Amino acid sequence: MTARPAAVLDASALMAWSLGEPGKDRVTEALDAGAAISAANWAEFLTKAAETGEDPDALSTRLTKLGILGTLLSVHPLDEAAAREVARLRTATRAAGLSLGDRACLALAKALGLPALTADRAWARVKLGVTVRVIR
Repeated sequence: MTARPAAVLDASALMAWSLGEPGKDRVTEALDAGAAISAANWAEFLTKAAETGEDPDALSTRLTKLGILGTLLSVHPLDEAAAREVARLRTATRAAGLSLGDRACLALAKALGLPALTADRAWARVKLGVTVRVIR
C-alpha cells in the first residue's frame, strides 16, 4: 500500500469501477494514487457483488492477486471513535438521505483529511468540511 492514501472510496464508487460504469476512470485514478475504504463500505461492496452471484472470498482473493486489495486499496476498520463520528454525521446528512455506509465513508475521509469519492449525487448537497467528488 502507498504510504498515504489520496482518497476514500464509497461502495458506489468501487462498484462503478468494478462494473466498468461511467466514473470508473476517476476511481482508477484514485486507486492508482492509493485509496482507502471503510470496512462498512467494503462490506457493502462485497454484499452487492454477492447479490449478483459473486463469492465474497473469491472476489477478495482476485482483487488481492491483481494488486488492488492491500496494495492500492486499504480497508480501514470502523472502530469506536469512527462509530461516534458516523452517529454525529446523521443529523447533518439526514435530509440528503445518506445511509450508515455513506456516513462511514465520510467519517473516514474526515478523519484522514482526504476527499471522498462517490457515485451518489446527494452527497454534493451536504456541507461537512469534507471534500466530496461525485464520479459521474
